[in-house]
Amino acid sequence: MIVGLVKEIKNNEYRAGLTPNCVREYTAAGHTVRFERGAGEGAGFPDSEYEAAGGTAAGTADEVWATSDMVVKVKEPIASEYKFLREGLILYTYLHLAADKPLTDAMIASGVSGVAYETITDTFGGLPCLAPMSEIAGRMSVTQGAKYIEKTYGGRGVLLAGVPGVEKGKVAIIGGGMVGTEACKIAIGLGADVTILDVNINRLAQLDNQFGSRIQTLYSTPANIKDSIRDADIVVGAVLIPGRKAPKLVNRSDLSLMREGSVLVDVAVDQGGCFETTHATTHEEPIFILDGIVHYCVANMPGAVARTSTLALVNTTIRPGLEIANKGLAKAVRENPCLRTGVNIFHGKCVYAGVAEAFGLEYTDVMSLME
Repeated sequence: MIVGLVKEIKNNEYRAGLTPNCVREYTAAGHTVRFERGAGEGAGFPDSEYEAAGGTAAGTADEVWATSDMVVKVKEPIASEYKFLREGLILYTYLHLAADKPLTDAMIASGVSGVAYETITDTFGGLPCLAPMSEIAGRMSVTQGAKYIEKTYGGRGVLLAGVPGVEKGKVAIIGGGMVGTEACKIAIGLGADVTILDVNINRLAQLDNQFGSRIQTLYSTPANIKDSIRDADIVVGAVLIPGRKAPKLVNRSDLSLMREGSVLVDVAVDQGGCFETTHATTHEEPIFILDGIVHYCVANMPGAVARTSTLALVNTTIRPGLEIANKGLAKAVRENPCLRTGVNIFHGKCVYAGVAEAFGLEYTDVMSLME
């Protein structure tokens, strides 16, 4: 199989879909890897390292897209890349289709097959390819919130750790999964007063056992969310329903309950966001202020720490990618039910229920298409 690596062109996205070590593994398995020049530079991997690993440099992204059987990326294609989608191509990347109808429509119309990192499962029902980015985004959510609550950026001017004689800053985290847990670790480490909410009582018990008296756990209800954001300096939205749009848990009217200059950090922005007022921002313009509340809604937070993020990502994506390359997508899907959950579009058919539900599309069971 010819595996392609293109340079990410989303705003301030520096991660790479493959490292030189990944290229070495693909070529050792008998595959050809073609890469766009400069594809790994943002993550600290020069072209010479890809060539030394057995990769072949291509002059342009167009050449890589046109000649590859499978293109490995980090972020979903943006509008200028839709023209590269075609029948027979396998796209292996984060897709987040349930929050992106134009991309969903483009993929269906083109006949491409799309395997989404964020919906691949493991044998325990976890999301192994999403987990490392959730860890990074969770940790960054609090550090970014702590930055943008500074008065310089329109925030309240609060130091999370406080100082002797002055109360600590308050952080409310909505969602106790991977993102919420990592946000909690950093918030505690910075000395904040932390409240975490979730709808899973068992998960709250685990968090209580893990962090003890350093946090307050609350069952997530509309009333408890309102009470929590009323007192919070930073609110982290850490809600995930795999492959589906995130529920809106903080409405615009709720902003009036918050202190002016408080910060909302929506880590669920890739799935449409869990705040009604969310719209995706970029590292170039990361915040906006609405009704006196600072919103940080960067859709590719881990892209800012590209070296760490790339290395963490490929640790989890290389094995499924090799399985697709070695067996072909159809055989890999037939034999591996965990990989099967990652297929969102198969030859232009919507085969992921959450995406079909989001846009009222016809859903097709991918196994019915295997013949």
